[in-house]
Amino acid sequence: MNKKSYLLRLLKVTLVPLVGLLLSPASQAQEFPPKKTVTMVVGFAAGGAADTGARLIAKKLGENIGQTVLVDNKPGAGGNIAHATVANGPADGSMILLGSIGPLTIAPHLMKLPYDPVKDLAPLTMGMSFPNILVVPPSLGVTTLKEYVTLAKKEPGKLTYASTGNGSASHLQGELFNLRADIDLVHIPYKGGNPALVDVLAGRVSSYYSALSSASPHIKAGKLVPLATTGAKRAPLFPNVPTIAESGYPGFDSTNWYAFVASSKTPTVLLDRWNLEIVKVLNDKEVIASLTEHGLTPNPTSRDELAKYMAKESSAWAKVIKDKGITPD
Repeated sequence: MNKKSYLLRLLKVTLVPLVGLLLSPASQAQEFPPKKTVTMVVGFAAGGAADTGARLIAKKLGENIGQTVLVDNKPGAGGNIAHATVANGPADGSMILLGSIGPLTIAPHLMKLPYDPVKDLAPLTMGMSFPNILVVPPSLGVTTLKEYVTLAKKEPGKLTYASTGNGSASHLQGELFNLRADIDLVHIPYKGGNPALVDVLAGRVSSYYSALSSASPHIKAGKLVPLATTGAKRAPLFPNVPTIAESGYPGFDSTNWYAFVASSKTPTVLLDRWNLEIVKVLNDKEVIASLTEHGLTPNPTSRDELAKYMAKESSAWAKVIKDKGITPD
């Protein structure tokens, strides 16, 4: 065999398998950004805090990676439908989820789910956090938390409170306050913040633990009365509204949060890349300003930090649910 024939044979032996590897499904599954449109799934209806934050982040994310990032709202079951969709969805990096505290750490202790948040969903980074704000319609005739509790005790089982679904943060916040204040309000679950607000504004529901950004315009317009916020400190968006802890229930502290996750079947290289890109967006000055304007605090983390935080939250909520005998309805 002459030298030329030998070199041609060598190139065929080495390059053909390499080209095949590069064109294989496994290789293409690790492309970033994915060739097809990226979907950011949100478990609540359009117009709420999760949707608002997701759209602000998706816009900048799309600009940075040079690919369309489409926000896909899949409301229902307190966000569990969206989480199941991503857990069983494509694992090529084209679908990510803005997950929430309820389906990731609360709902697993309340009901049987079609997914396991630990086994089926991989953490990317914490997204944003915020306290909720307890609001009532003016027609209820109360302006303080004390008056709210007095009315609830006067008419046990008659007053209601809305939530974004069974197992959601707003559901558990209502149950926790019921226990702390020794009152009996009926829980009314919705498929998101906007549908809940519609009925509270109309006076069909007595109260709602709302996201700050969703309630803000209605509070300013005098259509909703703010009673208290759920965090340890007063919310910068409403500095004159006291916390529940300040209003006679010391130690009450329940913060809502959203975190980015993806299917656990997604290659690690893509999960790490999504962490890098989303954290970059969450550290962007313009994005920070926009989120803050809506009462949302960005909280970028490493993948490991988010995993540990979710485990801690899950353990804490499991204990509360068990000790207090809280049920979905």
